[in-house]
Amino acid sequence: MVTAQDIASAVEGMGLSGHPLCVHASLRSFGWVDGGAAAVIAGLLDKGCTVLVPTFSWTFAIPPPAKFRRPRNAWDYDSFEPSSAGEGRIFTSESNEVDVEDMGAIPASVVSMPQRARGYHPLCSFSAVGPLATQLVSGQTPLHVWAPLEALARGGGSVVLMGVGVEKMTLLHLAEQTAGRSPFRRWANGTDGDPIEVEAGGCSDGFGNLLPVLRPLERECEVGTSRWLIFAASATLDAVTAAIRADSMITHCAKPDCGRCRDAAQGGPALDD
Repeated sequence: MVTAQDIASAVEGMGLSGHPLCVHASLRSFGWVDGGAAAVIAGLLDKGCTVLVPTFSWTFAIPPPAKFRRPRNAWDYDSFEPSSAGEGRIFTSESNEVDVEDMGAIPASVVSMPQRARGYHPLCSFSAVGPLATQLVSGQTPLHVWAPLEALARGGGSVVLMGVGVEKMTLLHLAEQTAGRSPFRRWANGTDGDPIEVEAGGCSDGFGNLLPVLRPLERECEVGTSRWLIFAASATLDAVTAAIRADSMITHCAKPDCGRCRDAAQGGPALDD
């Protein structure tokens, strides 16, 4: 059985106390956790960490409005039928809605905490709890999706993968942008109810190709049955950015016809089209 104290001991043992951490986690990877997701978060907070998690909410997505430009954007405008779940709905940072099935129990627990801070992005928000929570997420806007990760890197933070693979590491999307790729565009309603463009990440299925770059940077430990991989955000961002610049195809997934990987390798959406 894993307890909050076990989490705190691992944080202290890995020298992470007091640092901001972007956490991507599978609660199931721990085995039995006494107290569930809340205990994992409590163990991190007990050591002065600020916990940053992705709290994406694609239920606020709307189809591309007819009046908007239609750039190269990994999108078949004529035949693809996008979700219309967000029609008539408005996201605010006060919302606790999150795609639990995709995000997992720990992000869902963070976003439900009364003291948390949530960035303003209708589809790809980040939420944080802890002493630096507001500082990490306050810069996020619909057209600055990876701002919390930039703040994490500036603040000497780390990414902690708890029982999940590098395909879950959102920092690698920031590396794509730093390497010169424009984030993809999707759509949601703004605060006034009118449609707006928002930035979004591309395909991450090929991020495993970056393992030779990442392995020299990783540290690891085990908590219960969960294998943690820990990456210093700034150094990882620099190394992966350089790798993508050197080989634009390095993040391409195994599907030769993947439109998101194809367009990403070409620099992302052609926003001047």
